[in-house]
Amino acid sequence: MSTKVKTFKPTEVLVIALLAAVGGAAGSYFAVNRVAAPPAPATAPVPSSTPAPAPEAPAPAPLPASLGSEEKDNIAVYERVSPAVVNITTTVINYDYFSRPIPEQGTGSGSILDPQGHVLTNYHVVRSAKSQLEVTLASGKHYKARLVGADPDNDLAVIQIQNPPANLTTIALGESSSLKVGRKVLAIGNPFGLDRTLTTGVISALGRDLQSERAGRTLRGLIQTDAAINPGNSGGPLLDGTGRLIGVNTAIFSTSGSSAGIGFAVPVDTVRQVLPELLIRGGVRRASLGVQLFSLTPPVAEALNLPVNQGALVAGVAPGGPAARAGLQAGNQEAVIGNYRLPIGGDIIVAVGDTRISDAQELIALIQKHKPGERLNLSVIRGGRQIQVPVTLGEASEQLEEE
Repeated sequence: MSTKVKTFKPTEVLVIALLAAVGGAAGSYFAVNRVAAPPAPATAPVPSSTPAPAPEAPAPAPLPASLGSEEKDNIAVYERVSPAVVNITTTVINYDYFSRPIPEQGTGSGSILDPQGHVLTNYHVVRSAKSQLEVTLASGKHYKARLVGADPDNDLAVIQIQNPPANLTTIALGESSSLKVGRKVLAIGNPFGLDRTLTTGVISALGRDLQSERAGRTLRGLIQTDAAINPGNSGGPLLDGTGRLIGVNTAIFSTSGSSAGIGFAVPVDTVRQVLPELLIRGGVRRASLGVQLFSLTPPVAEALNLPVNQGALVAGVAPGGPAARAGLQAGNQEAVIGNYRLPIGGDIIVAVGDTRISDAQELIALIQKHKPGERLNLSVIRGGRQIQVPVTLGEASEQLEEE
């Protein structure tokens, strides 16, 4: 396998909205192949987009006539949705120099999905405390919780409140495919432990792919917003103007660790895609080629005198994996171009079916839209000419590291 090369921009600082812990404890993501799931029915439908009835409460005081329509909308959304937002406390036991246990706590946010007490949050909020989770409801009551399923690749997780109370307020799932830049959004969460804080803003951009040094992976297709998101907001809902969940707040771009008006959320369509598997299996099966990839750029193509200037260089092939069975060939030589040592002489993947790809990340994104066992045709440049290589996808455990 070729040496792994990371390509972070030195001027770019991406601060993941990690849960705040005593002593400043914070960590990076790490992959898990499978998280044990509790017994579940044969199917687990995605929670309805219609929330369950909220518990009866005293009628709210009438709003002043001087309020504008937007203010009234914000108040209405907050009063209806905030009871469905919980504070998640994690407890991690570390040890000092003398091996004495030291409990450290952190906090994050989550959204109640159903009357059974399933709560949607970020994986990085709960990954360090799988067996020591506590949920605080809007009523102020505390409940123990357990991890049900985790999807580290999308930074999503589902936990479940143990012995949940009746008449939980649940959140309505919206959709993110038709979102537009400029649409109003609201975020509710527990930044710095300040429970059920509301911030508002707009969608600043769509389809952001962010590679984080801390995450060690690329988060894809994120919603960018200027609604203030800070540590503790992680896992909380990003809402549209009607109060439907359109994203899960997960990261901020900052040089100080606090909100700089650039926050990111995992889109709800991704949640809908993986949620059934998280509830049933505890994890998500992902397709894999079983290769190590490097992105081909025009300068590299020019330096190597290649017939194409975009695509994915095959740097390594997992023995016995899908790519190896399909006959894909890895580079057997190395070239130093600038600050990079690149494998050369192997296949260059330029398309999946009829879809052209520009780099390795696009190829990975296309592969992950499919399931293990599906058969695809790859367009490959080999020896200066283009050939078709059929491949049957495997599972992600067969995947080598990609760059």
